[in-house]
Amino acid sequence: MSRVLFLEPVGGIAGDMFLAAAIDLGVEVKTLEEGLRSLGVPGWKFALSRQERHAITGTHLDVVQDAKEEHPHRSYRDIDALIAKSTLPDRAKQVALTIFKNIGEVEAKIHGTTLEAIHFHEVGGVDSIVDICGAALALHLLGWPEVFTTPPPLGSGTIRIAHGTVPIPVPATMELLKDRPVKFEGRGELTTPTGAAILKTLATFAQPPELIIERIGYGVGTKDWPDRANVVRASIGRRTSDTTSTLTLLECNLDDASGQLVGSLLETLMSRGALDVWVTPVLMKKSRPAQVLSVLCDASKRAVLLDTLLVESTSLGVRESQVSRIALERRFDTVQTPYGPVQVKVGLRDGRVVNVAPEFEDCRALAEAAKVPLKEVQQRAIAAWYAEAR
Repeated sequence: MSRVLFLEPVGGIAGDMFLAAAIDLGVEVKTLEEGLRSLGVPGWKFALSRQERHAITGTHLDVVQDAKEEHPHRSYRDIDALIAKSTLPDRAKQVALTIFKNIGEVEAKIHGTTLEAIHFHEVGGVDSIVDICGAALALHLLGWPEVFTTPPPLGSGTIRIAHGTVPIPVPATMELLKDRPVKFEGRGELTTPTGAAILKTLATFAQPPELIIERIGYGVGTKDWPDRANVVRASIGRRTSDTTSTLTLLECNLDDASGQLVGSLLETLMSRGALDVWVTPVLMKKSRPAQVLSVLCDASKRAVLLDTLLVESTSLGVRESQVSRIALERRFDTVQTPYGPVQVKVGLRDGRVVNVAPEFEDCRALAEAAKVPLKEVQQRAIAAWYAEAR
């Protein structure tokens, strides 16, 4: 059964609060630090403590630097280079870079320039780089669960940043959370651009499916708000069997893409975490034959797959919608056939087996080795499973 991470930013969210919540859930600090040091940014260390806000105790995290950077000015290309040369897992690299890209695109829009020309200020500092890359690595260490979140409170008032005094929520936070449900409540900056970018990139803004909660963690922020606990609660668990899950459907129309490009793109999307990809022939405007490319994924893979479609297809836009899926509980058994072992996927509903399917790649490899028809190996595997079940 798939795992789910449910975020409740009751007191807002920032990059350090998300990372603190992950540590409070049980992510190993030493493993986090080892991965993040491969980024090669100037000297820093984690300062962890147990703190309380409104009678809730959790983990508070500071990224302490040996020498504070006065005015960090890193470009998107600079950050891309840092992440690329690190030893972070490939998927964590992609997620971290997508978070930075989302921030860079809204900053470019606000300043009337391009992503390539933008220079990050606050989010270009060592602490923000550690927070954002740490969030991606933490999800890797948690096993890439689906992420859901409640609407974050944005706060109110004004704050002084590198560009002077600006309203709260700051422009970048507003742009990042456009088209997402939010709450205009609280005083001070409750949700930072880094926190907003993490939610935008990783989470589905909806209630999670029915869960069996396994662990709960609290990430404690720096402030002590008078009206609410400055914490983000993170709960991780597994879906109950036969439950409805919320998935993301990404689609685009292609009327100018070659068969080679579409075929290659399908393989790329699957390799980057799509649950399923399919192509449907359609007739578009001006009687043009075309194809609808559809990608089904969970929320944690949305950002990477959306970026893949926009960068590697010929489409100028992508449609996005949320769909519900009812999935059987699954388990994997291994059976012995005359040609060798085959893994069998078993689908269950309320503990009753309703579907049995041998793994295609196992069967194909055995069929090629034995020089027998593929269907022969598949039939033998199913027969072997039922024989053992009886």
